[in-house]
Amino acid sequence: MSGPVEQRGIDLVPPQNRYGRPRDLFFLWAGTTTNIFTVSYGALLVLGFGLSFGQAITAIIIGNLLAYPLLGLTSLQGPTTGTTTMTISRASLGPNGARINGVLSWLMLIGFEAGGLILVYYSTSSLLGIGGFTPEGVTQFALIVGLGLIQMLLPLFGHRLMMAAQKYITPIFAISFVVLAFLIVPQINPAAVEQPFSIMSMVSAIALVVVSGGLSWAPSGANFSRYLPADSKPGQVAIWAALGGFIPYVLLQSLGAGMATIAVGEAFDLTNPLAVPAVLPPVFSVPFFVLTAIGLMVQNSTNLYSSSLNLQTAGIPAPRWLIVITDTIACIVITSIAVSQSSFYELLNAFVASLGIWLAPWVTIYLIDWIMRKGRYSLVGLADESGGVYWGAGGVRVPGIVSLVVGMTAAALFANSGYFVGPLAALFSPEIPAYAPDLSIIVGMIVSGVLYALLNRSDTSLKLSSLDESTSGLTGDKENTHA
Repeated sequence: MSGPVEQRGIDLVPPQNRYGRPRDLFFLWAGTTTNIFTVSYGALLVLGFGLSFGQAITAIIIGNLLAYPLLGLTSLQGPTTGTTTMTISRASLGPNGARINGVLSWLMLIGFEAGGLILVYYSTSSLLGIGGFTPEGVTQFALIVGLGLIQMLLPLFGHRLMMAAQKYITPIFAISFVVLAFLIVPQINPAAVEQPFSIMSMVSAIALVVVSGGLSWAPSGANFSRYLPADSKPGQVAIWAALGGFIPYVLLQSLGAGMATIAVGEAFDLTNPLAVPAVLPPVFSVPFFVLTAIGLMVQNSTNLYSSSLNLQTAGIPAPRWLIVITDTIACIVITSIAVSQSSFYELLNAFVASLGIWLAPWVTIYLIDWIMRKGRYSLVGLADESGGVYWGAGGVRVPGIVSLVVGMTAAALFANSGYFVGPLAALFSPEIPAYAPDLSIIVGMIVSGVLYALLNRSDTSLKLSSLDESTSGLTGDKENTHA
């Protein structure tokens, strides 16, 4: 990387620019996932899905055991190829087919970025409210702009600074949440939320845990592992990345589920991430809001960095740093509009629940393609946007696109996002469709996976090997191919 701002986009990272160790991924993902959003998802399992405390813990463990290996597996291709996850998707979807995937991934991350910035604003305005100041009108907009610009800094400067910052921020977050747990755990009352077991509620709860965690981070796996040396041990890459998300999610979601058993007034909705001070001594309100704002900014830095790369895969010929700035402006506009919407949290939860319709088929196709190739890719083919071994028909690889579309359709038919219930999912609860289980993830994975394995058997590019190609030969020491 030349200069303080990373210039590299999705172009392949040559060997001389590689650095770091697999364990660095632990700090990146632990810092990204250790935030108040994670706690609120745990509370939602009890208060939104009607699970008992014990049932919620079961859903949390099962869901994260299913989800975070996906992040670990999608991190494996980074050191081998030196490029991003969505760029590697060209092998299964074709350069033009991957553009569609890049747009979908960008839209997902914009949603998370905007949701995070909205909560950063609410946290900061709550802090100002404690001091007797309420931002309104111009001051409200100025505050949102200022917070957006601050959150932009880490992803603007790029990979090296982000990795270094996460290494030091993660222990601070960990200590802060240990203190939070020390205050909350003594108040937990599992008997207050005893519920009869419902298999449909359990299935939907597990689906939320999966899609809110490891599954939604899977498209970013190789984005951060691509700078690791090509000879990094695959097992260490996968394990450190997976544990970085798994450990915080299990602990913090369990804390959220426990918090949901604490009796509070009807005015407080503990599925709202900023309602946590209702169960804390008043003196801890200020540290809580500070921790929340900083934690969500750190999470958003990961999202902003990845969304800039995904938009390049979608075909936007703009420098990475410029896309970061553009995404920040979009987040500021969305936040300025959304802060006046009372239904923000309901819409955010429905948005997250709907992501499995796309993510489950995509990650299945991506990983089955990787298995069929035995982990070997044509680096020249991945870098080629106008032809090459992954071009397919008009830049689209038919087996991948057909499997993705059919898998997404099947997933939608069996989905229950809260706002949308698929017609086949509704058959499981015809009297009250809202109680139907969310089967979108499992159905989407099975349909897309089986279909892709069958349609892609004759792919001649499966025999190609990246071991015969040099990344430095493709890109030299240049960093502005897609800067």
